[in-house]
Amino acid sequence: MTVETQTGDKSQDALPEDILISAIAEMLEGLGHVAIGASSPIPMAAALLANARTGGRPQVSVLGSQDHNFFTDGAKELFDCAGQGRIDAFFLGGAQIDGQANINLVSIGDPDRPKARFPGSFGSAHMYYVVPRVILFRLEHTPRTLVERVDYISAPGLSEPGVFRPGGPYALITDRCLFHFDKGQGRFRLVSVHPGHTVEEIREQTGFAYEEPDHVPETAVPDRETVALLQGPIADQLAKLYPDFATRVYGR
Repeated sequence: MTVETQTGDKSQDALPEDILISAIAEMLEGLGHVAIGASSPIPMAAALLANARTGGRPQVSVLGSQDHNFFTDGAKELFDCAGQGRIDAFFLGGAQIDGQANINLVSIGDPDRPKARFPGSFGSAHMYYVVPRVILFRLEHTPRTLVERVDYISAPGLSEPGVFRPGGPYALITDRCLFHFDKGQGRFRLVSVHPGHTVEEIREQTGFAYEEPDHVPETAVPDRETVALLQGPIADQLAKLYPDFATRVYGR
């Protein structure tokens, strides 16, 4: 599916990925330093777009990249940098995400007899506690992934009163919509629905309760200049680290 850009130029139709990337970029603009972990082409593109829009901010660090990586000791240095308060935004996902922004990267079902096993938490709990703006990202928006309560908490969305925690969940973006997380209420709020999807669909496909305003806007479609940037120079940069993604989505 493609979506006609705001200028009406069909030669620069926005792809669904472009809409996600643009929406994420808006949450990154003006920050000092955004770090991207492994297997994250869409967050990487969003950080590069935010950088391009604002003339060099935020600084973008991408694990595994030769062009956008000042780390010399991989993830270890990333974790140290985050612990020192030098990373403003990071991305996390999970096999399950629940309404309190808990994420599960370990297993489904009884942990002693799991139905499925996943790679594990690695540094997710650490990053969730220390990075001020953690954006949760999940492309499968279904009741099996967005659940009422995760089977295993790899990293908690909320902490008990009195726990020092400068970091935590900021938003959840999926292939269907964008939620923001209200830490005071301890729940998500629906912010916008992507083109081609509906509020009713979000209700049906979300396994947890969330706040829904009376009017839910459609996620903005990027303009022609942004789409040209994404499908040109940024796609070329993605192709260096994520050639399969760049080929599948942008024909690079």
